[in-house]
Amino acid sequence: TRGWFYTLLAISTMLFGEKSDGTGEMGRAWSEPPKAAETCHSQPSNAAGLGRRGDLDAALPPQSPISHPRFEEPYPHPFRNCIVLGLVCGEDGKKLSKSKRNYKEPTYIFDREGADAMRWSMLSGQAPWTGARFKEDSIATDQREFLIKLYNVYSFFVIYANIDQWSPAGSKQSAGELSELDHWILAELNQTIADIRASMDRYENYPACRRLVDFVDGLSNWYVRRSRDRFWRSGMDADKRAAYQTLWTCLSELSKVIAPFVPFFAESLYQNLVRSQFADAPESVHLCDYPAPDEGAIDRPLLEEMAVVREIASLGRSARMDAKIKVRQPLAVVEVVLADASHRQWLEGHLPLIADELNVKRIEFATNADQYVTYEVKANFKSIGPKFGKLAPQIQKTLATADAAGLRRTLDEAGKVSLDVAGQAVELTPDDVQVALRAKPGWAAAQGRTTVVVLSIDLTDELKAEGLARDVVHLIQTARKTENLDYQARIRLRINAAGALAEAIKANADYIRGETLATELKLDTNLTDAPHKGEVEGMTVGFTVEIVG
Repeated sequence: TRGWFYTLLAISTMLFGEKSDGTGEMGRAWSEPPKAAETCHSQPSNAAGLGRRGDLDAALPPQSPISHPRFEEPYPHPFRNCIVLGLVCGEDGKKLSKSKRNYKEPTYIFDREGADAMRWSMLSGQAPWTGARFKEDSIATDQREFLIKLYNVYSFFVIYANIDQWSPAGSKQSAGELSELDHWILAELNQTIADIRASMDRYENYPACRRLVDFVDGLSNWYVRRSRDRFWRSGMDADKRAAYQTLWTCLSELSKVIAPFVPFFAESLYQNLVRSQFADAPESVHLCDYPAPDEGAIDRPLLEEMAVVREIASLGRSARMDAKIKVRQPLAVVEVVLADASHRQWLEGHLPLIADELNVKRIEFATNADQYVTYEVKANFKSIGPKFGKLAPQIQKTLATADAAGLRRTLDEAGKVSLDVAGQAVELTPDDVQVALRAKPGWAAAQGRTTVVVLSIDLTDELKAEGLARDVVHLIQTARKTENLDYQARIRLRINAAGALAEAIKANADYIRGETLATELKLDTNLTDAPHKGEVEGMTVGFTVEIVG
């Protein structure tokens, strides 16, 4: 009954919508396209949501000329926008139905995963007009991608803000005290707000959710991870205050941005981060105005630069993964090949950050990747099939015998390449080909949109020893968590290790002490009943952790 009621209202609005000239004539000629602001859209590209009541009242004049012979009073047309929903099906592909009872009660999901988790999964999984199969596992996956990652950032901030007794009240920072990372994440925050407002003004929740995921990933995996030392250092200086202020600003604004998507988690963030600190703040996040972007804070050149830096870091990690080399293992050199050589000048200022991120000793720029990698070019049949038809297999054969490196350079420089295929001139674009990269022996490589990153994977004895020391640090940090030690607790270490591992610990003792907050580190081969044990590259290690004082 409700479905038919809404359908009739929608049909009525489409058939008898108000004409823009206000003449009072019923309907419109069939040749006239409907006005977007006046009708119920059926196309997905215009599909949105129901307009707010205030919008509806403003859309129609007080005495609307719309009328119909069967109605004495002007006919109301309540829909300014209409969203077309796809079917929600079960894992078996069948439509979820109340009559068939082929679904679990929502309260089961609420109790198991949480109401916000289910809501987020439905909003962020696909465009609303796309049919979907409901899977419990996808809720947990979506939680890890966004909610849990955001909660971990929030937890990190709260832990260290409490340790340092930092409060946002009266803690404004001047622009000169902010680091480049601070400026970048604040620019990202305001650009994200602008993008989400634009998407939601079009009633497009899916791209809005994906933008939120991207921002939280950058906040967690770049800003916080690159700023950890600022929070960890003892004392309080201007740089540390700037880090706290910046992260608090991101989280407090984010609580308002995410309020329509995950209302309960947003309220929890807001109450602890804002309401508990400012008595005159609105009582609830849902009583706050939705954030508006600060255009002055959006530094677009900085956003573009940091996007390239992050791409280089991501490619370096990908190359490590392909070569099965842990991030904790230091490497000698990384070669960076830029598609746009003009980036090199400003990238020079980011080299220490990239080197630390990739755990390499040296970064060098190369003009040609051919000395480190080989290329294989294949046809993209999804693209060339419709364009060239029966000629597509011949194009593939031609590509197989072509100079792959030369083809790639031509595509990068000119955006197209011309080939002679069976006596015919064929022009291919980057969409028509797939370029695969393979590193030469002794190197690991990955390519992206703007860069090729090549890592030297030859390990000296010194590099191997540093890698072993970093693995020992990882074991000790895990033991600190197991014993629930305070984040600032100083410790004494006794370690039982032998051979190459013992030598690595000796050579890197200062590094191990600094990373684990150890005031004393002693190698003790008589330690046979160590409470903490582990294995590093097949070598066993045992150790004790004793709190100082």
